Order: sequence, then C-alpha cells, then structure tokens
Amino acid sequence: MPSSADTIVAAATPPGTGGVGIVRVSGPGAENIARQMLGSLPEPRRATFRQFNNASGETIDAGLALYFPAPASFTGESVLELQGHGGPLVVSLLVDAVIAIGARRAEPGEFSKRAFLNDKLDLTQAEAIADLINAGTSQAARAALRSLSGDFSKAVTALTQQLIHLRLHVEAAIDFPEEEIDFLSDELLQQRLQQCADAFARLQDEVRQGRVLRDGFQVVIVGKPNAGKSSLLNLLSGQDAAIVTEVAGTTRDILREQIDIDGLAVELVDTAGLRENPDRVEKEGIRRAREALRVADAVLWIQDATDEDHGTIDEPLRDGVAITVVRNKIDVNGAKPRDNAVNISAKTGEGLDALRQKIKALAGHQNLGEGAFTARKRHVHALERAAIHFATGTTALEEAHAGELLAEELRLAQHVLGEITGEFSSDDLLGRIFSEFCIGK
Repeated sequence: MPSSADTIVAAATPPGTGGVGIVRVSGPGAENIARQMLGSLPEPRRATFRQFNNASGETIDAGLALYFPAPASFTGESVLELQGHGGPLVVSLLVDAVIAIGARRAEPGEFSKRAFLNDKLDLTQAEAIADLINAGTSQAARAALRSLSGDFSKAVTALTQQLIHLRLHVEAAIDFPEEEIDFLSDELLQQRLQQCADAFARLQDEVRQGRVLRDGFQVVIVGKPNAGKSSLLNLLSGQDAAIVTEVAGTTRDILREQIDIDGLAVELVDTAGLRENPDRVEKEGIRRAREALRVADAVLWIQDATDEDHGTIDEPLRDGVAITVVRNKIDVNGAKPRDNAVNISAKTGEGLDALRQKIKALAGHQNLGEGAFTARKRHVHALERAAIHFATGTTALEEAHAGELLAEELRLAQHVLGEITGEFSSDDLLGRIFSEFCIGK
C-alpha cells in the first residue's frame, strides 16, 4: 500500500512534446535526490541552472532546479522541481532517474492530497485545483480560482459558526431548566433560527449555481422528425454540426455540441425524431434519445409551428427537469406562435436571444461575476442533508418544544457541513476525490 511517508515523483506537464517539461518530487527524500542528481542542494525558492544526472552520473538534461524545503511548499513536504526540455523521452528518463534513487511514482492527485493532509488547504480548495484545470469557460475558471482562494470554505465555515452559536444557546437552555426564563422560547433564539435558515437558502442557491458552472448544463433537444431540431443545434452552436435536409428522420444518432451562454457551459444534445414505426436504424436512434432524456438537466420540445399535430413527451424524466416548448418555423406562412412557448425561426435566427435567456433561467444561472465559486454534486447533496437536519430540528422545537432533538439535529448538520471542507471525511471519500486529478497534481 502506498505510504504518505514515501517520496513521490511525477511529470507535472502534460504528456507529449513541448518546450518545457517539469518533473516534481515531494517527500522526505527530496533533499537526497537533489544532491545526487544536481551535485548539491539548490538555494531554497531560487531558480538555479543545473545539469540533471542519473545515479550513475550520466547527464540526462540541463535546466532549472527549484527547491522548496518543508513546510513552506505546496505539499507541506520538501519539494524539488526539475524544469528541463519537454521531450517525452527526456521527461521519462528524469522520472526513472528519480525512482532509481529512492522515490516512487505518484498516484493521481497525490500531491494535492498531501497538501490537504498537511493542512495546506482544505478539501474544497483541493477540489478547486482540478476544477480550475478543467474549467470550460472563463467564468468557470474565475469561480474555481475563488474556491481555491478559500471563498467557498469561508461561506461554509460562516454557516457552521451560526450552527455552533445555536447549539450553545439550546444546550445552555437544556442544562439550566430551573431558570425562570424559557430560553427555548425567547425572541433571540427565533431570530438566530431564522438567520440560519436564510443562510442555508443563500448558500444552497450559490452552490447549485457553482455546480452548474463546474459541470455544465445538459439540454436535450427532442421532437417529431423534421421539426427543426438539427437546425436549432446548428443555430445555437454557430456551425453546421448536424446534417439538415427536408427528409424526415435525417438524424439517426446522438449529436453533442458545447456552447457558452454568458459563462454558462451548455451541452446541447440533438436526438433522433420521436415517431411511431421507425425503421431499424432510426429505432436505435430513438432508443438513444430516450436514454439522453433520462439524464437531461432540461428538455427543449421542438414543435413545427405550421403543424398542429406536434405530439407529446411520454418519456420518464428526472425529478425537477423542466420541459420547454419551442415553436420553430415562425417565419413560414401559416405558422401559429403561442404565448406559452418560446417562438423561434431556426432559419432566420428570430427568437434566438429569448431562447438563450430561457436556457439560462432553466439552469438558474446568474452572472455573479466575482462573487461566484465552483461546487460539486457532493457539495449540493451535503448541503441538502444539512438543511434537512436543521429543518427537522426546528420543527421538533416548534411542535414539541423538544430542545434535545433540536440540539442533536444541529450537531448532525454541523457534522455534514464538515464533510464539505474535509473536517470530517472518510478514506473512501478522499480516494474518490483525488482519483479524478491528473498524476502531476
């Protein structure tokens, strides 16, 4: 089993050919490796030009060496970085040379995991590193940077402090029942309960938006054949991604396109037209369309505004998924737009801005600018669980004057919030989180 006492090594630059290749070493053996490969230990935090030698004294490459003594490093351990030429063979030889001296290859995310374990950052900050690397829009990148800077953690900590103050109030009332004042019924406790409820609601809204910023928003386009689904995909994506003809049933498979709507990353999914008695190939396309509907964040039901028989969606959807009716071809004579639909022309572009705004509204997306931070599904679920504990305790107080139950539910809510930042976390959770990272992080 890998040990945190091991010295680890990995390439910190992506695979492939480039101008610079970086090899990162972290652990108690970093100083010994530096002395053997460089001839001496470099001055801390100062880039030094050195020859990079293997254990036999053969020169592999030459470049800049950086040494960060513990604990003043990213991981909290002694760290050595070798910045040489970016050829895959050169980087591989450097990694092999470090391993020969006494290191082992790092696991995915192990550098960041060690930074977390050594209290250099909390769990939300560690996750923000991966989110920043994988950001698909500029707003998502800025939001990830805010999480990395600790803004998300501060918001969770502030809510946790409110819960702690509530617990102190409630538990004091339980411990001193002989007091003439009923502290469980006083106005101060009611105010604190309401403030805490409001804080939960605000943070849940922010976290839901943060999840959309990180994961994107999947919009599935469905409808009868020849309603204009592929034309709409091309219009929104700004390119001829899908084949468009007058022949019904042209789309036989799932087509996916990524677009950016004011910082919101949207995955558009074009599907085969839903109809009865399709041929064998089209039938498979319809099956895949139904699979896409089951995991959609939102559904655009495309109708031909010149056709009264537009059908219905009888497919199972996830709870809370909205179906938006989009009336296409409103530029055609005889078209019948409707007030309860988004009316567009995929041919002329009319109504496109209204549709973009509708997609943003479906995602609950607001341009929070510098106030946004990224979040993950586990954060959303953890906040939901904490909020349920809080609501359960509040109800117990209101209906049964049960201060003991309120105190216990507040304790449970506090524990769940601690899972977000990593104050309370299992090894399984840490393993899942850091396995998503690239090797050199």
